[in-house]
Amino acid sequence: MPLGRRKKTDKPRRSAYDKALALLARREQSRHELQERLLRDGYARDEAREALDRLAEDGYQDDARFAEMMVRSRILNGYGPRRIRAELRTHRIGDAQVERQLAEAEVDWLASARTQLHRRYGESPVSDYAERAKRAQFLLRRGFDAATVNSVTRADVDDAVDSED
Repeated sequence: MPLGRRKKTDKPRRSAYDKALALLARREQSRHELQERLLRDGYARDEAREALDRLAEDGYQDDARFAEMMVRSRILNGYGPRRIRAELRTHRIGDAQVERQLAEAEVDWLASARTQLHRRYGESPVSDYAERAKRAQFLLRRGFDAATVNSVTRADVDDAVDSED
């Protein structure tokens, strides 16, 4: 090895706190996500826990703030409440926190579902029930509940039938 060059392993290892802080500098992350990353990178469970406790005390990591950011982001990307809930659960965000964030967002889910249909399918009316089912599946995959999907897609079918009369 040439002089002056170090192996990657020669570099002093950062503390778990510094590693987690660097990850948080890039984007907001949940405690669970940070813990998994630290453990994967070889930090001891106790060291990771202590680092995460300190980050929370210092105000750098907050699951409520993470949940708020995630809810806002997913709503702007056109996802429904079921998808958002499921994603937050993977981050170990409690149900009460998830419901609070969704309620505070004050979203008109019907309007959001209509917007997603319009973005995906444009102004074209629903011509048959197979097309209605296709659109309903699209909305269900995006995380809208069955009542919302039914309301939005049935309205499209009813509008198309009314225009034929």
